[in-house]
Amino acid sequence: MKGIKVSGIRAYQKIVRFIIKVINFGEPETLSGAGSVLKIAGYLKDKGYKKPLIVTDEGIVRVGLLKGMLNSFEEQNLDYAVFDKVVPNPTIQVIEDARQMFLAEGCDCFIGFGGGSSMDSAKIASARVSNPGTSIMKMTGYFKIWKKPRLIIAVPTTSGTGSECTVAAVITNPETKAKYGIGSAKILPALAVMDPELSYGLPPHITSTTGMDALTHAVESYISSIPTPFSDDYARKAVKIIFEDLETCYKDGKNTKARENMMWASYYAGAAFTRALVGNVHAIAHNFGGLYHVPHGLANAIVLPHILEASIDSCDTRLAELALLIGVEKEGKTERELAGIFIEKIRELNRIMDIPETVKELKEEDIPLLAERASKEAFYLYAPPSYFSPKEMEGVLAPMMG
Repeated sequence: MKGIKVSGIRAYQKIVRFIIKVINFGEPETLSGAGSVLKIAGYLKDKGYKKPLIVTDEGIVRVGLLKGMLNSFEEQNLDYAVFDKVVPNPTIQVIEDARQMFLAEGCDCFIGFGGGSSMDSAKIASARVSNPGTSIMKMTGYFKIWKKPRLIIAVPTTSGTGSECTVAAVITNPETKAKYGIGSAKILPALAVMDPELSYGLPPHITSTTGMDALTHAVESYISSIPTPFSDDYARKAVKIIFEDLETCYKDGKNTKARENMMWASYYAGAAFTRALVGNVHAIAHNFGGLYHVPHGLANAIVLPHILEASIDSCDTRLAELALLIGVEKEGKTERELAGIFIEKIRELNRIMDIPETVKELKEEDIPLLAERASKEAFYLYAPPSYFSPKEMEGVLAPMMG
């Protein structure tokens, strides 16, 4: 991945950076605060919508998280249908099933309610409804959704993916055991609803790993080779909040203020990487998810410090800035030392929240395949501060074996 190939991709990224600066991706309208989910019915009625398809998972339904919103729909005589078959790392079939239910039930808009899998499923299903002649695999990559999808409302119940404000969604193809990204401004949700009460019941390990997912988004966008003033500002906001509030949420799940802050951190980080892209951490994490079904947030949390250490020569200045942002004393320290301290702070946060340093499923014989896929994904889709050849990627992956 050296020489002319890297030079060519960097030139391409300069064009992408220019496009990102010129195109106004916009941001969704937002509702936030305790009880904000109860305002969705009024929003839909004001806009003239009559029947949303709520895309979620069985766990959300089982614990009753939909109850308050559905009661408000019934009080305002708003019809709805519920698709609750979303799974972690949602597959093409899940999306197609949601699309079929939307059409069969006569729905006119989508609500993605849950974690990133539910929101991404709603986004892609909406695109499929409006683009029936374009298969999901033909939508993968950037700017391949031609007709505007149906209205999308995103209601996160975790604080991590940022899908409520991004122009991206991820899908798994079970035939190839690989994940694929879809990027288009057309799938940006119209409304993001950040109600901290929806995250009260999250188990600590979900709070921790989704929070580290948001941190990964923020850090990778900040060390991106194509940052913008907007992405830098939002990434810094996210990093500061996460280091101040994630541990509190992990230890005290019903701390409303900390929960709401973390929802905003997820939002800021999502908006940042929408404009600056992610990098090698996501390239590896996606492939851990595709091959081993490792939850995305957990994969990112494990991979992040490994990649930062391997990339430090090309991003020590930016990491040093983040170290100062979270309160590390500058006096007498070089940028390289500050960068190293920031990486150790990430490891420390992982340890506090019982996040492992390795992936137990990772097998030595799988490393060449994972390295090849991750190297290719990062090279063609992302903007990391440095690229790794497949051979170099193997060296990065080896210490992650459990």
